[in-house]
Amino acid sequence: MVKDKITKAKSKLILENPYFGTLVSSLEFKENNNIASVSNQGDRFVYNSEYFEVLSVDEIVTHLANSAMHQALFHSSRGDNRVSSIWNLASDYAINDLLVENGFTLPPLANYSSRFERLYAEEIYTILLGEIDLDKQEDEIEPSKEELIDNEDYKLLIEQLTNKLQKQGELPKGIDRFIETTKKAQISWRDELYRYVNSHAKIDYRMFPPNKKYLYKGIALPSIYGEELKIAVAIDTSASIDKKLLELFLTELYEIMQIFPNYIIEFIEVDAKIQNITRLTPLQPLESRVKGGGGTDFRPVFEYIENLNEDFRFLIYFTDGMGEFPKYNPIVDTLWVMPKNNIKVPFGEVLDIVEKN
Repeated sequence: MVKDKITKAKSKLILENPYFGTLVSSLEFKENNNIASVSNQGDRFVYNSEYFEVLSVDEIVTHLANSAMHQALFHSSRGDNRVSSIWNLASDYAINDLLVENGFTLPPLANYSSRFERLYAEEIYTILLGEIDLDKQEDEIEPSKEELIDNEDYKLLIEQLTNKLQKQGELPKGIDRFIETTKKAQISWRDELYRYVNSHAKIDYRMFPPNKKYLYKGIALPSIYGEELKIAVAIDTSASIDKKLLELFLTELYEIMQIFPNYIIEFIEVDAKIQNITRLTPLQPLESRVKGGGGTDFRPVFEYIENLNEDFRFLIYFTDGMGEFPKYNPIVDTLWVMPKNNIKVPFGEVLDIVEKN
């Protein structure tokens, strides 16, 4: 009996993973054989009994833990103003990565990929959104109509999870990053940054094997075979950049490196002149020497890229915007990432960052 399996799975989860078990106890279970497998609907767990018949108890345990985490992390409400189908997929990837880290058994066709390891849902969403351009046949792509979750609910969630973190050994491995990324979820500029970066990645598609996601609709779309990011990143290390802002710049560069499996990043540390250049690849870790502390001159970076005679067509320049610009429009597409300070740049686009205390 399927209901007996579910009862055993709940008991197993409570005994072996009390944190997840406690969350599951608040779910309402409903059978619906008109869906393919399971559906997370707030505090309701909807399942296809025929699908559950072929699963092991351990695989059902994973489904229960997955559903409970969707509810606990407000993934439904955090998907506001996003494409709902892509957001649901992204949050599923994030949670299943956590479950794998904690030794859960993934059921067949679970949404899991090692390339999303330790990324939070907003990052994965941005990646998937950039890859979904070929999938315009999908009739479900429309902005989510969920209401925004109140900031007080966010604060309550963070307070509750933080309090539990203080009790050593109670929470599963990796859950601490979900607390931090719940805060990050409210920073919209970060989504925009990853969208800019993703649009400049070279993506290769192959028809075999096809993308499995739409086969049930009779649609054979290409699957992503590989992608390479090749960009230049300059970080302003002048005296006007304080330690907090510099750490934020380096953190964003590190996050970009985590998103793409293959990348070549020409990393330039610069104040009034170039202080250090490192070519970053998956085999070359990010190690900043943070040399500088002088004035700010943007011209050396553009001169360097143009004289490099390589295919670097996109530059991200992390700066406060206070410096001398080139007198011409460079050939490299430029995104200036800086705190909001009303400085007018003569070329490129500006992304205002939000610093959190």
